[in-house]
This record gives sequence, structure tokens and C-alpha cells, in this order.
Amino acid sequence: MSEPIPVSEADLQAYVDGRLDAERRGVVEAWLATRPDEAERLAAYRRLSGEVRAAYQSMLSDPMPDTLARFVRPRTPLRRIAVAAAWVVLGAAIGAVATLELSATRAGGSFLADESAAMARRAAIAHATYSPEVRHPVEVGAADETHLVAWLSKRLGVQVRVPKLDDAGMSLVGGRLLPGETGPVAQFMYQTPNGRRLTLYVRQERQHNSETAFRYARENNVGVFYWIDRDCGYAIASADLSREELLKVADLVYKQLEP
Repeated sequence: MSEPIPVSEADLQAYVDGRLDAERRGVVEAWLATRPDEAERLAAYRRLSGEVRAAYQSMLSDPMPDTLARFVRPRTPLRRIAVAAAWVVLGAAIGAVATLELSATRAGGSFLADESAAMARRAAIAHATYSPEVRHPVEVGAADETHLVAWLSKRLGVQVRVPKLDDAGMSLVGGRLLPGETGPVAQFMYQTPNGRRLTLYVRQERQHNSETAFRYARENNVGVFYWIDRDCGYAIASADLSREELLKVADLVYKQLEP
């Protein structure tokens, strides 16, 4: 009898998304039953996914914009293709809209693509999900920073560095691994002595972009400064800090992460 195929990260992501068949789902669930830490990680992914759906579900019931509807009016054999294409475009539009307030605050750099705006949204939602946690705000605490950095660097496939924010009156709480648009991402959490929190969201950039300008986004009550620097994308999010305070921290982080 052949041994079962090892459970991969792709399996776990597909399990969270509900894309596994019954047989493979059973294998993954049996694997998770003996690994409570992994089970908790996937439970956190589900919670984050739920936050994303809750934030944008209402948009799916909105009328189709006229600019898209005109593509689906002809009653021809191509109509179904046009409908599908229109909804793909609408799906992309959903990812590009919301309550994002964008403005450049650093001279130079290129305009950020929709993927970067999506990163800012996910960073804001991840911050809103985990920053209120009291008992489990992170997976690995600051006391194990060396292990945390090595683990996240391995998972992201790029050397991750943890900036020091002592000058901003903030200390590292720890970090965790999260699902991103194209692969795993890292989230580091910091807080002040009186409990004001900030998170740093880091993902690998496949295109190895040159430096981009700082951009600002606001998702509900969470402010985000985000940018791309060569092989990594960064987003700093907080519901506790003002825009000016957040910009100062972003500049502090940027200077520390410069090659």
C-alpha cells in the first residue's frame, strides 16, 4: 500500500478555500488532527477570509455598471463569454475600490498597481483581525525573535528583517504567517507601553520592483502606509496612530530596511 501524499502548503490553502475533494480533504483533516498549531493557523486564515468576504460581499448585489452591462446585451452565442468576461472585470473592480484614500507622500517612484492597493487592504484587514487579540495576538512572541525571523524568511522565500521602533516608543510583540494574494506573507506586531498597536505586513515581490512612493490608504478606521522596495512589499497599519504618527513610523521602517 502506497503512503499518502504529504500535505503541502497548497493543500492547506485549498482546504481553507474549500477547493479540495472529499478524499483529499479527509487526508488534510487527519493531518491537522495531530498538529494543533497548524490547525489554529488555518482557523486564523478562515477568520481573515471571513473578514474579507464580510467587507465586500454587499458589492456583489450592486447593479452591474453600464460600462459592463453593454457587453452582455447581444443575444448571440458569444453572450455567455461576454457575461463571464464582464464579471471578471467587475471582480477586478471590486478589488480596486472601497474606502481607499490614496496620496503620495514621498517624491519620486512609480504609480502603484492595483496589486499594491490590494496589499494595503489585506494589511488593514489583518490588522483589524489580530490587533484586538489579548491572549493570541501573534504566533511567535518577541522572546523568540531569531526563530521568528528565520521561520518567516524561509516561508516567504526572501530574507525578512524586523525593524526596531524604539524611537517611536514601540516594542515588538511578535509575528505570524498569513496568506497573501500570491503566497505567504508576514505580519509583525508592535505596541506602545499603553497598548497602542501597529502591524507591519511584508510580502515578497515577484517582479523585483524598484522603489515606489509611499502611498496612504484608509480602510474603515485603519490607516495604512505602503510601498514596494525591490523584492518586498511593505504595509504599516494602525487604528491607534494618527496619519502623521504612522508616516513617521513608516519613514523609520523604510530607513532601517534600506539595503
